[in-house]
Amino acid sequence: MQVTETLNEGLKRAYSIVITAAELDAKVDAKLVEAQPEVEMKGFRKGKVPMPLLKKQFGQRLMGEAMQETIDGAMNKHFEDSGDRPAMQPEIKMTNEDWKEGDDINVDMSYEALPEVPEVDMSAISVEKLVVKADDASVDEALASLAETAQEFDTKDGAAEDKDQVVIDFLGKVDGEAFDGGAAEDYPLALGSGSFIPGFEEQLIGVKAGDEKDVNVKFPEEYGAENLAGKDAVFEVKVKEVKAPKAAEINDELATKFGAEDLDGLKGQIRERLEAEYTGAARQVMKRAMLDELDKLVSFDLPPSLVEAEAGQIAHQLWHEENPEVEGHDHDKIEPTDEHNTLAERRVRLGLLLAELGQKAEVEVSEAEMTQAIMNQARQYPGQERAFFDYVRENPQMQQQLRAPIFEDKVIDHIAEQANVSEKEISKDDLQKAVEALDDE
Repeated sequence: MQVTETLNEGLKRAYSIVITAAELDAKVDAKLVEAQPEVEMKGFRKGKVPMPLLKKQFGQRLMGEAMQETIDGAMNKHFEDSGDRPAMQPEIKMTNEDWKEGDDINVDMSYEALPEVPEVDMSAISVEKLVVKADDASVDEALASLAETAQEFDTKDGAAEDKDQVVIDFLGKVDGEAFDGGAAEDYPLALGSGSFIPGFEEQLIGVKAGDEKDVNVKFPEEYGAENLAGKDAVFEVKVKEVKAPKAAEINDELATKFGAEDLDGLKGQIRERLEAEYTGAARQVMKRAMLDELDKLVSFDLPPSLVEAEAGQIAHQLWHEENPEVEGHDHDKIEPTDEHNTLAERRVRLGLLLAELGQKAEVEVSEAEMTQAIMNQARQYPGQERAFFDYVRENPQMQQQLRAPIFEDKVIDHIAEQANVSEKEISKDDLQKAVEALDDE
């Protein structure tokens, strides 16, 4: 095998590889020798078929397999000898398309090499770790919200208002005909909950117990039942009772509804939850500050293909955020702007740096951490958790999507251990401002 360098410019590499016919024949012969003991052929005992006959019978069939393995072997040997790491899958092209058995194989290989990432003095990094305590006012506010979710309704005289509950019988009709699922009796409907078709609840504001009212609505175009989507409907409604909301009393009884022994225990749970939320938000602020510091400390060449791919992904994602009505991807190509390219360069640079730091620190994502990440994602698919779990286990790309953020967070923790991290206690409002500032950048 002969390897000749044809391009070495920045991170771009190209090579011409010649694999001789003799090397290829040797590969085919090796495969035949390996298979010979198991081959049976009429007129010969198992394992005793002569090699020339085997080659005539199976040689052509094994040639393509041997060519692919030989080319792959040549590529792997090159990377082992050169120490290069390709940024993306190398482009391999066989140049003698008129190849026939007995000819050498001529292959062109091109790729972009990953750059050498410079050493980083992590002790030169200084960041603040924001600390927010859950004060009594925040706990009381969260407790009041919990009480609202546990609210009850008491019968009232007079007209129904927003947030009241009306107990109704109803019968829905389209073109004068009742339809399946369009009727109920003694249904408790909280006005303003948005649980019914748009426009339904609003028309019941002002009704009283004993009233009968026709509610005219239009089913949304995207409604789940095709026979109703976009159709006009009339609901014949009888109002049986009007009830006003009554917040649950904040006491030990409320606490037991939420799994606590008593009110003090519930407050303690709320305080822990709030401080866990504050800690998570503060971590994101510190992480951004740390990445900003790292970005100032390092500079190195970036593989253009990685930057281009990242910029395209950023542009595509932002375009869909700005055009949420477009669900598919059958639209014109979204051309990245200079702003997209600048952001892509930052992401690629920091991604390569964190990968290098993590490798040197021998940071690994454990099986238990992966399992937990998969389970967290699976909760988004109620009733299909097992199917999702199996899908991820069989999909390496999906596994990498879940592994990458875990790995990155562990590398950030590793950097934080060596950086200068000072704590600063702030209010939850100031933390909220700091988090909002992340979205503005």
